[in-house]
Amino acid sequence: MVTGILAGLGAGAFWGMTFVAPLMVAGFSSVDYTVGRFVACGLFSLLLLAGRPLAGLFRRESAGRALQLGAWHWPTPRQALAALGLSVLGYTGYYLLLVLAIQDAGAALPVLIIGTIPLWVMVLGKPHALRWGALVPGVLLTALGMVLMMQATVDAASHGNADAPAGQVWRGVLYAVAAMASWTAFGLLNAAWLRRHPEVNSTDWANWLGLAAGVGALLLWGLWGSDWASLWGREGFGTFVWVCTVTGIGSAWVAAVLWNMASRRLSPSLAGQLIVSETVFGLIYTFAWSAQWPAAMQWAACVLFVLGILASIKAHR
Repeated sequence: MVTGILAGLGAGAFWGMTFVAPLMVAGFSSVDYTVGRFVACGLFSLLLLAGRPLAGLFRRESAGRALQLGAWHWPTPRQALAALGLSVLGYTGYYLLLVLAIQDAGAALPVLIIGTIPLWVMVLGKPHALRWGALVPGVLLTALGMVLMMQATVDAASHGNADAPAGQVWRGVLYAVAAMASWTAFGLLNAAWLRRHPEVNSTDWANWLGLAAGVGALLLWGLWGSDWASLWGREGFGTFVWVCTVTGIGSAWVAAVLWNMASRRLSPSLAGQLIVSETVFGLIYTFAWSAQWPAAMQWAACVLFVLGILASIKAHR
């Protein structure tokens, strides 16, 4: 359980970067950034998959025996189809919706809406053997934290988007709700798939998801992305590539490995509780980028989030 909890918190720390990244590449469209991020993730996954046989060329089973090739660990057609579908829910589709939400409504409101994912996963993923009464303290603490955070953040978010039409802000909210529903479905379905396929390790599954996300990103680029010449000549292209690479490898691939480890070791309800750390880290990174200190009410909300995680851990022992 300890390993699963640490892995879930680590995934939250990497996921939190995705809330501030669009603000760092504001001159590029949501489609371009989504494509760049997941192409980086897909290329990294492909390198890892292709690198195993190359590494195996220099490995001997024992003294005097022939050189052995490493395994490619490619998915079966059914596994590939599952990876492609889940990558849309939890990677390209989810993140495109999130970036669109941040562009329309700013960062704060989408962070709060996405932050309700733990509540949905906790409730929908509750083990049958766990009493509802044991789950209530963690749910209530998390919900109260969300209320405090929203109360402290909505005014600031509205002020930060004062020039944006009300319709645009509401459109951003709808994008954020759709992103929340998409990732909630991914979290539950991904955990169920991993439980049904213990023969697939967390790293291989992250590679397959990453490669599927890269393929989906290329399709997205072909349909709605900017042409290469336009991207290359745009101001801030170097920063764009850097941000896409860091978030593509860290927030997508590394976070996926950590989340797969947590999903194997923890029930969906406890793993879902740990997703709230993404909100905490996301707000910290956003405040650091904007050079602001969180308000007292926001600090209090973070304390409630931590208490909610501790209460959920106690309930699942």
